[in-house]
Amino acid sequence: MVEKTIELTGASANSIEDAVNIALARAAVTIDGIRHVHIEDIAASVENGAVATWRVRIRITFAVQDRLHE
Repeated sequence: MVEKTIELTGASANSIEDAVNIALARAAVTIDGIRHVHIEDIAASVENGAVATWRVRIRITFAVQDRLHE
């Protein structure tokens, strides 16, 4: 098996978990076989002294398909 890893960024006003799930769900639209998610970085933008948006940088690993062209 061959795997590939890519880096993505997700953002959510609700939570860190939601930001991860948003990035993962978007990747899953075009990528099959996602196997792992690694959270590389967590940050937040602040407005009026409170967290306004959570941002996460994640790496997802997925299996490279054996087929070349169909």
